[in-house]
Amino acid sequence: MTRIRIHLVVGARPNFMKLRPVYFALRSLAPEWELEIVHTGQHYDYELSLSFFEHLELPKPRYFLEVGSASHGLQTARALERLEALFQERTPHLVIVFGDVNSTLAGALAAVKLHIPVAHVEAGLRSFDLTMPEE
Repeated sequence: MTRIRIHLVVGARPNFMKLRPVYFALRSLAPEWELEIVHTGQHYDYELSLSFFEHLELPKPRYFLEVGSASHGLQTARALERLEALFQERTPHLVIVFGDVNSTLAGALAAVKLHIPVAHVEAGLRSFDLTMPEE
């Protein structure tokens, strides 16, 4: 029987808090599933990134894609390129993306183009202020 593999794609501080309840609910529901946390590295320093995994008692990401800082287009493109390669190699059964950051868009687009089902957790508060990157 095939083990279910789920990639949980995060990249920035707001995503980590949304990841926690989903991760532990899935772990409780089906402990035999492979839950692979994929961190794009959109936020990459310790204080904005890995410290949250410790404080939230989450396992460290299995994959850290190190997309780093760049313009929105370049950062999203780097994440898309690296996520696509990872998804092709690991063939997840489901990709879960969180929030509304560049990593969210990249993860959803990479999965959809590879015909992998996508689940999206919370798009965030809509301010309708188009000067904000998230809008």
